[in-house]
Amino acid sequence: MQNKKNKLALTGGAVAAEALKQIEIDVMPIYPITPQTTIIETYAGFEANGEVETEMIKVESEHSAMSAAIGASSAGARTATATSSQGLALMHEVLYIASGMRLPIMMLVSARALASPINIHGDHSDVMGCRDSGWIQLFCENGQEVYDKTIIGMKLAEKVKLPIMVIMDGFNTSHSVENLEILETKVVQEFVGEFEAVSPLLDTENPVTYGAVALQNSYFEFRIDQEEAMKSAEEEYEKIAKDFEKISGRKYDIFEEYRLEDAEKIMVITGSASGTAKVVVDKLREAGEKVGILKINLFRPFPHQKIAESLKNSKEIIVLDRAQSIGTYPPFYSEIINSLYGKGRDAKFCVSTGREIKSYVYGLGGRDIFQKQIEDVFAGKIEGGYIK
Repeated sequence: MQNKKNKLALTGGAVAAEALKQIEIDVMPIYPITPQTTIIETYAGFEANGEVETEMIKVESEHSAMSAAIGASSAGARTATATSSQGLALMHEVLYIASGMRLPIMMLVSARALASPINIHGDHSDVMGCRDSGWIQLFCENGQEVYDKTIIGMKLAEKVKLPIMVIMDGFNTSHSVENLEILETKVVQEFVGEFEAVSPLLDTENPVTYGAVALQNSYFEFRIDQEEAMKSAEEEYEKIAKDFEKISGRKYDIFEEYRLEDAEKIMVITGSASGTAKVVVDKLREAGEKVGILKINLFRPFPHQKIAESLKNSKEIIVLDRAQSIGTYPPFYSEIINSLYGKGRDAKFCVSTGREIKSYVYGLGGRDIFQKQIEDVFAGKIEGGYIK
């Protein structure tokens, strides 16, 4: 049953803060960085007005913000923070500690280019740089998805006991005002539930050790357990997303299949550019072309088997990345290739194919991608692997 919803005009950053407010975050360590600052500014306003009881910790760096988040989550607090770009890069050392300690920290990321040269605008370089850090990664197309996936993501993180990044495009989404549907706070709180920490440090009746040394006889097993938890996140995400659809009317599969029913050319994409690509697909469909979009929602864990099945009938696959992997293939392209041709542990799920798979990098440093460029990509008019 769908519940009563209110409509508000909010930016992606502001609606992220609204979701955290409804979830009832206990502790939020903060350090500002463009274009993430709107998130913590909005939430700080809630705190100043007495609308939340969150303990906001103002720290001296993003490294300290994540360290404080780890401490708070270990103690048994529902914890969130936010960052971007160089801030996320500075956190890198302790990202692995958060995931290794199985702490369900929520981190909102306004994805932004990395220096050098310095650039404050959006691309996916920062989040792709930590894609193997053991964090769940959930991408958003627009402000509505930011709100919804923050709620879904919090429940998912606490279910599988892993930290999560909910990722929006810097400026394109974080600063764009949209008319968004907001659920009633009571409905959100009932959906997410209360946080029940496992073996919190402040449970003095049952003392535990966090972050102990693990040597050759046990370290390997910790890593296997962590990977199994990440694998389970795919199935758990699907369950939670279906439950969310019941209260909101909005559907979020692990990836979105847009007009793929008979598509011969399929574009794989994520983030804010997905909306532009859908407009182009509609236009080309009207002209009789069999094209479609596969939009990635859940990037970590990556749904190799389901992606392979979705793409198996296509004649051409076009993969758009908003980040480079200098010296090798871009991130999304590598994952798609692995899904279709993989020879690893999941080889039995992979669908080998002889079709053409094209790779393009776009949007670095906030450069816009236009409908005409996407049309040209579908038409095979752009060569060289870059949409400039």
